[in-house]
Amino acid sequence: MSDKLFDLTGKVILVTGGSRGLGYQMVKAFAERGADLIIASRKLDACQAVAEEVRALGRRALAVACHVGKWAEVERLVDLVYAEFGRIDVLVNNAGMSPAVPSHEVTEDLFDKVLGLNFKGPFRLSALVAQRMAAAEGGSIINISSTGGLRPSPQIVPYAGAKAALNAMTVGLAQEYGPKVRVNTISAGPFLTDIAKAWTDDMRQSCANALGRPGQPEEIITTALYLASPYSTYTTSSLIKVDGGLP
Repeated sequence: MSDKLFDLTGKVILVTGGSRGLGYQMVKAFAERGADLIIASRKLDACQAVAEEVRALGRRALAVACHVGKWAEVERLVDLVYAEFGRIDVLVNNAGMSPAVPSHEVTEDLFDKVLGLNFKGPFRLSALVAQRMAAAEGGSIINISSTGGLRPSPQIVPYAGAKAALNAMTVGLAQEYGPKVRVNTISAGPFLTDIAKAWTDDMRQSCANALGRPGQPEEIITTALYLASPYSTYTTSSLIKVDGGLP
């Protein structure tokens, strides 16, 4: 596929949570436009299946099992990628979890898991990669946040707090590692990914946003391509809402 504005030929892109949902859609879109991919998630077999799809498009791919919430595994991931590819041009922090639990029933263990996967891990991964990007040719970091970080809802308070922290991290890291490293947030609304299997039929068909519906996973693609491409070099420290127009 040839897109003048979205040509990613030769770029090395790491996507966490890249084996399914929005991450999978972004991996496919990046590979179709020439990028080499690293797919990281907790399940190696799922990453390997996506890596095979990337290789079928003629691109290089590396599948890595990694629990992004654990710093030792994050550090191992970075070392593996730089040993294999020598650089990372684009990092997409997509891995996350959002269990709906009444706040008074949240355990300390669950709280730590939610904060670890949605903020603690992405912070460490971003800092390690941004430092190397800044010392080399630069790059782009894309944080996949949620409207929950802007409009917190009942029963997902730890998740909302973690995503709000991710939004703040975007601004801080953009200032700290600019001008060579750009850091931006995609604030995603309700999408019909695997998580939607637990929704009611009404939730899958309608939504209280301007478009009146949840998003299809592929509707995240163009925003991610924009932030990954050389044509967004004047965009950093930004939060882009892709939520169908939630108020």
